[in-house]
Amino acid sequence: MSIEVIEPGLASTIQDLGRPGYYNVGIPPSGSADSNAAAAANFLVGNRVEAAVIESPYMGPSLRFSKQSVVAVTGAMMPVQLNGEPQAQWESFSVNSGDELTFGLLQSGARLYIAVAGGIDVPLVLGSRSTYTVGGFGGFEGRALRRGDILSVGRGAGTPGRYVPDSLRPTYSRDVVLRAVLGLYDYRLTETGKRTLLGSEWTMSPVADRMGFRYSGPPLDWVERVQPFGAGSDPSNIVDAGYPIGSIQVPGGVEPIVLHRDAVSGGGYAMVGTVVSADLNVVAQCAPGARTRFEAVDIEAALHARAQSKAYRHQLHEMIAGR
Repeated sequence: MSIEVIEPGLASTIQDLGRPGYYNVGIPPSGSADSNAAAAANFLVGNRVEAAVIESPYMGPSLRFSKQSVVAVTGAMMPVQLNGEPQAQWESFSVNSGDELTFGLLQSGARLYIAVAGGIDVPLVLGSRSTYTVGGFGGFEGRALRRGDILSVGRGAGTPGRYVPDSLRPTYSRDVVLRAVLGLYDYRLTETGKRTLLGSEWTMSPVADRMGFRYSGPPLDWVERVQPFGAGSDPSNIVDAGYPIGSIQVPGGVEPIVLHRDAVSGGGYAMVGTVVSADLNVVAQCAPGARTRFEAVDIEAALHARAQSKAYRHQLHEMIAGR
């Protein structure tokens, strides 16, 4: 089976759960920006959680199917149509040879996930089918999808009519709170700077992609010092260090950036905090203009949030598989 890309949407890529283990040599994990939505789409069509899906930010693609199969759409809320007829999101449905899947305008959230029974069949690169466009590898030819691309699909039967119950479906708000563990360089902020970081409302700017999400808001105060040898002159510069995914950087003391799945692995900006892994899915579903606050939590709270996220995914699987 194959899928023809009639229209690619906006920066649509092939993603799975990513390629952990190579960040130390400069290769980010990549993978679905909203891993829970991608997992739900796979569960709905009967795939393993690590199967590759299509991720589309802000605008859905138009796709034509060569054979009968089962499809599910999760993530950002957009009207789904099959041959012009409405289809439900967060529910699996059948497609036939020649059927065309299209999408309306974005209503909430930011990233759409499309799973097909058998998974998108692209080559494994370093153990993953995820696209890393900056490096030019993984996914479909290491790039975003284009008009006319033909995507192979693996073998899989799928079951139409499976659905995620309303109680487990996320809602995507324009007002969010992101939990963050402060450090490693929060000491570079003055007490006023810390209060500003945690007490202000930040607005996601249009500069937001899989590498990082930039926010506008008030400037932050930095502790004055003579910059050490090897650091730049900007007050937020440090001697280069490794960046964890989710790092909050503030170049020039303005416009914090939350690094995401395709972020570089190190550099010379201070990391004043790190968004907990469970909330990276929330970041992924924020569109420009989303209003955001940062809430400081300790490592125990971060680990608890991660455990809750894993439990949610397990519950999704159990409820969907039982239908």
